[in-house]
Amino acid sequence: MPLSDEELDRYARQLVLPQFGGLGQQRLKAAKVAVIGAGGIGSSVIPALACAGVGALTIVDGDRVELANLPRQPIFTSSQVGMGKALLASHWVMSRNAHVEVKAVAERLDDANAADIIRGHELVIDGTDNFATRLLVSDTCVALGLPLLSAAAQQFQGQVAIFSGNPCYRCFVGDAFDAEDCDSCAELGVLGATVATVGSYAALMAIRALAGMADDRGTLHLFDAAALEWRRIRLSSDPSCRTCGGQAS
Repeated sequence: MPLSDEELDRYARQLVLPQFGGLGQQRLKAAKVAVIGAGGIGSSVIPALACAGVGALTIVDGDRVELANLPRQPIFTSSQVGMGKALLASHWVMSRNAHVEVKAVAERLDDANAADIIRGHELVIDGTDNFATRLLVSDTCVALGLPLLSAAAQQFQGQVAIFSGNPCYRCFVGDAFDAEDCDSCAELGVLGATVATVGSYAALMAIRALAGMADDRGTLHLFDAAALEWRRIRLSSDPSCRTCGGQAS
């Protein structure tokens, strides 16, 4: 997909990177990404992808801005408390980069709408704050054959991984977290800087994958914010997983 003169100027610092270059930028421009959740993780992922030049973003979030969101969701302002996150996030993208096609979906994912919303994207990024939605997103991605980049942060801990078929996210967490009453950062707490670090790391992984720079599938990246340490763990598939069990790796 060719780049305009304005895009060549805009992305000049990326285009000179030998590992990225014009081909990587063209791949980003051709990519269509769904971001599930415009909260803390999404507030880092959405700006990074939009400013880097991802061609199309679908932002899915049925929540409204709350005052307690603002320390870790800097794309929103105090005057926007009570307004819908998906639409506000889409306006943020449009005001920063007119080359990005952005769609706001102000709905909460459920069994009835998940496949229709997620279908047709090259990559799905999940930054939601509850296991029930995360497992729904994962199950839907497996059914549609789409890669899922999952990112989460609580207290001083963060995790990021790209799942593609087998192993899937359900292999990682199991079936015990389908209920919607599991702990979230509202109960356990989290620092905004921790969420921003994890979200930016997730955005970098997404760009690497979309631009064809690296294949990070199947590795869990764990962040300890208190110790300022990252470590990696290779994920294993669960043969008894009810979502992907029995599928070829």
